[in-house]
Amino acid sequence: MEIRRLDRTAVLETVRLVQQANPGDWDLPTPCASWTLRDLMAHMVGQHYGFAAAASGGGDDLAAWQPGVLGDDPATTYRAAAWTAIDAFARQDSFTREFALPEISTTTRFPATIAIGFHFLDHVIHGWDLARTLGIPLDLDDEVTDAALTFALRVPDDARRLVPEPLFRPALPAAPGASSLDLALAALGRSPDWSAATLQ
Repeated sequence: MEIRRLDRTAVLETVRLVQQANPGDWDLPTPCASWTLRDLMAHMVGQHYGFAAAASGGGDDLAAWQPGVLGDDPATTYRAAAWTAIDAFARQDSFTREFALPEISTTTRFPATIAIGFHFLDHVIHGWDLARTLGIPLDLDDEVTDAALTFALRVPDDARRLVPEPLFRPALPAAPGASSLDLALAALGRSPDWSAATLQ
């Protein structure tokens, strides 16, 4: 499956999950340390708009990457942001562009396939975060999760994961026979067994 189709599939799954959130869910803890569901959604909105800006040649501006303001209808706000990114990636000129992604590197520009791969991986993982937070299943097929594992294993497990608020935490051991999704989660420092109960 081509990377834009993979990304669209993962992002639309996050849209489906967010639509299941109830008004009382926005302060729930998530697998992202210290982030509530509202914090996570604000981050994801900001990422959609940041990547959309990068797809149009404007990714250098850090202002494009700020967490989004969710307002009174977070699900609708999120859906609009998600489609902004999907539509930006779908434009042919964006697919031949090199993306500026200042949160990853201020000196390197990334080919579109690699940049969209970052976005794809982020939203598979955050889709799992959403599903676990809300206590509902994540619905992604093996083709998507196998691709996410391929990307996850390319993320360096180095000192950059030890700084405050890293993009990903140090890798964790994977259980024998783990699924592709669980292997990707462990590679990026998330415990596949996470639940809100573990925080109590």
